[in-house]
Amino acid sequence: MEKFRAFRIFNENDRISGRLADVMLDELSAGEVVFKTAYSSVNYKDALAATGTGGRIIRKYPLTGGIDAAGVVVSSGDGRFKPGDEVICTSHDFGVSHDGGYAQVCRVPAGWVVPLPKGLTLFEAMALGTAGYTAGLAVELLELNGMAPDNGSVLVNGATGGVATLAIDMLSRLGYHVVALTGKDGEHDFLKGIGAAEVLSRHRLEMGGRPLEKALWAAAFDSVGGEQLAWLTRTMQPGGLIASFGNAGGIEFKTTVLPFILRGVRLIGVDSGFTPMPLRRKVWGRLAADLKPRHLTAIAHTITLADLPRQFDRMLKAQARGRAVVRIS
Repeated sequence: MEKFRAFRIFNENDRISGRLADVMLDELSAGEVVFKTAYSSVNYKDALAATGTGGRIIRKYPLTGGIDAAGVVVSSGDGRFKPGDEVICTSHDFGVSHDGGYAQVCRVPAGWVVPLPKGLTLFEAMALGTAGYTAGLAVELLELNGMAPDNGSVLVNGATGGVATLAIDMLSRLGYHVVALTGKDGEHDFLKGIGAAEVLSRHRLEMGGRPLEKALWAAAFDSVGGEQLAWLTRTMQPGGLIASFGNAGGIEFKTTVLPFILRGVRLIGVDSGFTPMPLRRKVWGRLAADLKPRHLTAIAHTITLADLPRQFDRMLKAQARGRAVVRIS
């Protein structure tokens, strides 16, 4: 196979940076499945990894970035996949310690590969990507714990982020009354357009300081962490469910046991990285069916590999909205 283009991340003199480079297949991490990449996507984790912001995410250098990819199989040493199959690869160590999706060709372990479900195109799969999978997994886990539209309002925090925008769209499609909470006051119309019934401004939010505040939400989806997650625990209805999947506001939060022992609040962690394959395939199946967002064209926009540094900068400055899909081939 001839050389192909990839966005490689380097550690040079203890400085982390990324750039386009020519790569050969035998330079990539090992794996049984080789596929030609059609699309990838940009997640907050990708921006952190490519810039070294907030600590070292990547475990070896140089490495091709990108924790998501979708494309068409070129060759396979595993009988589950054959040339021509359309596939998705996300999560695991992809783009962290194994060469990722920002390349025209990917080589990955067969155990990481998900067949593209009927009902999704390769572009749509990456408009979803890890963000959409995380949102879908959060819905699945909270439904297993009793979340239902008739229980009351569902709050989505950090509402303009990739996971949150997709969660709003999915929940609205399922019939939930979605309340979006955002610090971006200019995005209220956008959030209502993708399914939010109400939009709250973080700048006008009264968090209070009591161990238990007014019970407001039947469920909540939190990508922020920190002080806002602590506030959520205090404002859940009895039996309320919180899905935690992000740390944009910090990795620590301070609360008391009272929401848990007096209201039965449940805080459910959402780990999209190492989901067992049966559940992973189930969630991807739902993302192609009842969880498929209705406003993907409004949520997602397309960039190229060369645009990645600019997109990383926007994400780290909290200037991005929705999902950036990277057109590779």
